[in-house]
Amino acid sequence: IIKSPINYGFAAGNNLGIMQAKGKYILLLNNDVVVTPNFLEPLIKLCESNPRIGGVSPKILFYNDPQRIQYAGFTPIHPITMRNSAIGYRETDRGQYDYECTTGFCHGAAMMVPIEVIKIVGMMSYVYFLYYEEADWCERIKKAGYQLWYSGYSKVYHKESLSTGNQSQLKVYYLNRNRIIYLRRNSKGLYLFLAIVYQIMIAIPKNILLYLVKGKFSKLSAYLRAIGWNIHNLNNPEIFENPYL
Repeated sequence: IIKSPINYGFAAGNNLGIMQAKGKYILLLNNDVVVTPNFLEPLIKLCESNPRIGGVSPKILFYNDPQRIQYAGFTPIHPITMRNSAIGYRETDRGQYDYECTTGFCHGAAMMVPIEVIKIVGMMSYVYFLYYEEADWCERIKKAGYQLWYSGYSKVYHKESLSTGNQSQLKVYYLNRNRIIYLRRNSKGLYLFLAIVYQIMIAIPKNILLYLVKGKFSKLSAYLRAIGWNIHNLNNPEIFENPYL
């Protein structure tokens, strides 16, 4: 067990483990994930079959509703709205996603990456602390010429609630702060311009209004702090341009 004296966040915690690992493949697995027998075999077999695979995730089901799908692949993140969706989310698992295919992103709760890929692209960026770090990592893996895959022949169970209404202030802060960091790092040219316009003209006013109307003032405060952090660091090239930070 590797103990960190300070909580540096999800990415840094994973990086500590990666630095100590000596295997051919690195498996990132959240501590609230329950695995099934032989779940590793399809992931390894898939990686062995294609040297261009940079990451693969299994099918993920909700632990408290084991017939309900949480993840069967991700759609790409839209370059302007910064939104995407989990394929199969909340669907009953009838075997409809029991196949293997490329995917927009792997899932940070369960993700296998060849160590040789990590040597090329580096480890996760710790600036995110919580949320979007694996999406940013996946983008770097794809930019290096590798593919991301989903394997429906492997499955795990994630102890994450089906409820979507329990966003803490911490979650509101980091999701919205990091969405803009991800935008600045991964949208370029016209897409970057349009994405910033979308945030300023649509997303930010809409979210502020929703928090006000619903009387969620503590979450509004967290949201405004997230926006304020990005304004404060607007001209910090290290945060937005250094992929290893």
